[in-house]
Amino acid sequence: MSIPPPPGPHQPEEPQGPDPQGQFPSYPQGPYGAPGPYPYQPWGQGYSPYNRPAPVNGVAIASLVLGILCFVPAVGLVLGIIALAQLKKRGGRGKGMAVAGSILSTVGLALWAVALAGGVHFYTWSGVKDAAGDHGSAYSLTEGDCFDAPSGSLEGTAYDVDKVLCEKRHDGEVFAVFRMAGGSAYPGDGKVTDVADARCYGLRYGYAMDAWAVPDNVDVYYMTPTRDSWGFGDREVTCLFGNTDETAGLKGSLRNDERSLGSDQVAYLKAVDVEDAALDRQPVDSPDDDLKGSREWAGQMSAALARETRLLRGRTWPAGAEKPVADVAAKAAAGRKEWALAAKAADAGSFYAHYDRAMVLADPDTSVTARKALGLATTPPVSGDGSGGRDDGGDGSGLDV
Repeated sequence: MSIPPPPGPHQPEEPQGPDPQGQFPSYPQGPYGAPGPYPYQPWGQGYSPYNRPAPVNGVAIASLVLGILCFVPAVGLVLGIIALAQLKKRGGRGKGMAVAGSILSTVGLALWAVALAGGVHFYTWSGVKDAAGDHGSAYSLTEGDCFDAPSGSLEGTAYDVDKVLCEKRHDGEVFAVFRMAGGSAYPGDGKVTDVADARCYGLRYGYAMDAWAVPDNVDVYYMTPTRDSWGFGDREVTCLFGNTDETAGLKGSLRNDERSLGSDQVAYLKAVDVEDAALDRQPVDSPDDDLKGSREWAGQMSAALARETRLLRGRTWPAGAEKPVADVAAKAAAGRKEWALAAKAADAGSFYAHYDRAMVLADPDTSVTARKALGLATTPPVSGDGSGGRDDGGDGSGLDV
């Protein structure tokens, strides 16, 4: 028997359903009108409306920290392995930290190995001389720096160098630094030395423009990447001057450029340095063995002398230097013709004939008068080629490295 509802506003009937009381359960309203507690718990842990995060593995944290710091990479790697084993067995968070710590520690170990076993190599034009250096101060050398090698010379193994004032006695003076192009694969010792050989010897003119002012006992050396350091991104080649007498060293800077020379001096040196730079490209093989290579070089010499002539004749020189410089330009023009004929030589004998006449025209006595008038060094290098002591006299030195 149904009981009538109490007097008052009409109450809608509740829909009937399978609820034991005949109604769907009603839920109390929250402060914002949202339903109250659910009749069942949708979360996986207890009755909290949010999951409690699993604890982070402390060993994984330690592995990541040591991997980032890299000062004890072996410990970081071991802790990373331990953390991964614990996480697999017990669960928890920190797998990413353990993996990252292990990877960083592995890289750190590799870097330590390279620092101890690899470095840079010293080479000289008169013969390749190996030495090594770490990624420390040897890689921080820049143009104009003077330094001492640990052994007192540019031979042997060097893990570090000491920068010193150029006014003091020193083993080497840096005159240029450049980066090699190349992919991840090491191009080989031969390729690296060939690039350094060609670039360094030409770059010296930008630092020591007056090659005659460079002592005859000074040679060009360079430091290059090793196979190991190449794999870590080392592409830097450091070009430097050093004494051919390893016990003598250098004293005072060899720098002479636009900052210390007058405008007429700079103009003259830029003109004649074009010829010197072309001379440096002389092939290793003689015309008897490589006539094609010798003819190509003769063509380069002809073009260089043509440019030298234009530069010398295209400037107004001081009164006392006008005629001497004109004589140098005339000799350069005559030499250009001989080099052009050598470039067309049909055989080695014809090449030698034009080569000899061109070298006679390059007699330094003419340059001495012009240099004296311009206030430049007047003592020709012993080699007679303006190269500051380089000797390509067929003894295996120079380009034969």
